[in-house]
Amino acid sequence: MIYFVADIHLGLKAGPEGPAEREERFASWLRSLLKPDTEEIWLLGDIWDFWYEYRDVMPREAIRVTAALIDLLDSGVKIHYIPGNHDVWLYSFWQELGVDVRPQPQTLEVAGKRLVVGHGDGLGGAKWGYRMMLRIFHSKVCQALFSALHPWLGYRFGTDWSNSNRRKHGGYRFRGEQEPLWRWCGAEAEKAAAAGTPVDCFIFGHFHDAVDMPVSGSRLIVLKDWIGGGVHFAALSPDGTLSVC
Repeated sequence: MIYFVADIHLGLKAGPEGPAEREERFASWLRSLLKPDTEEIWLLGDIWDFWYEYRDVMPREAIRVTAALIDLLDSGVKIHYIPGNHDVWLYSFWQELGVDVRPQPQTLEVAGKRLVVGHGDGLGGAKWGYRMMLRIFHSKVCQALFSALHPWLGYRFGTDWSNSNRRKHGGYRFRGEQEPLWRWCGAEAEKAAAAGTPVDCFIFGHFHDAVDMPVSGSRLIVLKDWIGGGVHFAALSPDGTLSVC
């Protein structure tokens, strides 16, 4: 079994439940995957609402989730982590534990299926302000300047900014065929089909909305976030069946 999950937003104080409840819900789900048929887990970004690694300091937020992921690694499960826009700064901690950290998008060929996966932000274009924000987040100069802040100050700035941004913008609904990501997937599906390597499914997060729709002969799945309760993920079984929960 291969599992895909995104947008847990551990540590986020906004939402109908508190961060401790969301941490326990996700940690329990991860512990439920400690079984022989679990082969891989793909974390598709924004697992933490704010994650920043200093050279000698790591976040203490949701430490039970960190422990559950380590247990899965120790049991032989492969864990892949594609950063989102809230956990861009994965420098070395997860890599040293054995997590495979990759940029988006990634193409997988498993169980007779070809999948394209990622967080989903920025693919197909984005507004100028968002593109500028991502450039700042990925800037080595800006990262060095932020690292000069004391962790106490850095984390409070990051978490306060994220919480205020969530309150300001509220929820989001995927706009279907009007969404740049949908158009991007369509173009990629057509190119892949023309090359004789058709894509069976695209799997992304980021939009905090549950989506399962066709796109140019393929399938687009957008995973629901975990902020409003429940357990949301996709699972690929050995026979190639892809289900969404």
